[in-house]
Amino acid sequence: QVQLVESGGGSVQAGDSLRLSCAASGRTFSGYVMAWFRQAPGKEREFVSAITWSAGNTYYAESVKGRFAISRDNAKINLQMNSLKPEDTAVYYCATDLFSLRGPAQQEYRYWGQGTQVTVSS
Repeated sequence: QVQLVESGGGSVQAGDSLRLSCAASGRTFSGYVMAWFRQAPGKEREFVSAITWSAGNTYYAESVKGRFAISRDNAKINLQMNSLKPEDTAVYYCATDLFSLRGPAQQEYRYWGQGTQVTVSS
């Protein structure tokens, strides 16, 4: 049973940094991609970033490029978020599934964490 547990959310001021973590367990993740999505109130869930478990290839949404950095540390996926903006406010979710040729932003994910709230005030 795959389990994803997010941590590290909180309330910060614009320009501050936060580091989210996603602890993954329940299977070996070779061939999987680990992704972060976010959903703001009244908006659709959107792709933020992803990393392939084995090769460590990284992917970013245009809105976070240059500000966010995704990494893997053993069985944890980290999302370092710098220069945060009020529009980054959302619930952030960790997700995983086998890597698809559709690409991490477009593919389906079977496994999701419970989410962690990030609030950025101006």
